[in-house]
Amino acid sequence: MSRRRMSAVVTALALAGAVPAFLPATEASAASCSSYPAWSADANYNAGDIVRYADGKAYIAEHANPGYDPLISTWYWEPYACDAGSETPVGNFVVTEAQFNQMFPGRNSFYSYSGLTAALSAYPGFANTGSDTVKKQEAAAFLANVSHETGGLVHIVEQNTANYPHYCDWSQPYGCPAGQAAYYGRGPIQLSWNFNYKAAGDALGIDLLNNPWLVQNDSAVAWKTALWYWNTQSGPGSMTAHNAMVSGAGFGHTIRAINGSLECDGKNPAQVQSRVTKYQQFSQILGVSPGGNLYC
Repeated sequence: MSRRRMSAVVTALALAGAVPAFLPATEASAASCSSYPAWSADANYNAGDIVRYADGKAYIAEHANPGYDPLISTWYWEPYACDAGSETPVGNFVVTEAQFNQMFPGRNSFYSYSGLTAALSAYPGFANTGSDTVKKQEAAAFLANVSHETGGLVHIVEQNTANYPHYCDWSQPYGCPAGQAAYYGRGPIQLSWNFNYKAAGDALGIDLLNNPWLVQNDSAVAWKTALWYWNTQSGPGSMTAHNAMVSGAGFGHTIRAINGSLECDGKNPAQVQSRVTKYQQFSQILGVSPGGNLYC
């Protein structure tokens, strides 16, 4: 899979995955805190697991752990809003697990639904801003683009290993402490380059500059890096992909933010069409119109 870099914070391109059949849209429902099991120091938890702590509050595991205390090990646990009257819970994603599995029937198990929902707390406005239609459109747009980038959530790392040594910019003051060839593409939007690992890690509070392998070893971290790009980076575009969807600017601007310098304005219409087709399919699975301005 070839990888291209068009700006300081941009990503790469992969072939889209197989077209899934459609399922009727269903809605996820929020649960009360009391419905979750009590936390136990003797239990092993996976990313996305939700527990009720002794303080009566709920916490969601952002990373797998062997029963670490939610109030002490805050890197592993995040507060989870679930009481009546609270805002939409972090885990109440507009895409159900059944819909996610339908979108990615051949996905790598690394790209888990629980890893994605565990990552949502990093950017609570993602797929949680505006009307229900807008929320679902943004979720469909994000998942369509990551599907295209990873061949249907199959590839965890960049496939062309010959590119690996190229993603180190030694002009940066922090250099490449993990090694010349350590900053290859990883994750749902194939994060690459030392400066991108530095920027994403700083934003997320994770040392990805020194440990870029976390992106290929921890599902929640991988999803967080994709959400970091989606919500904060405009790449060669004029706005972030998140802003494009919540403002009504349209799906075409998400393509421009991710790979516009290589695909938009007639440069690679086949790749643009691949992203648009996937977005239309995922919108249908979620039961919403894809809206206008689909192309870039």
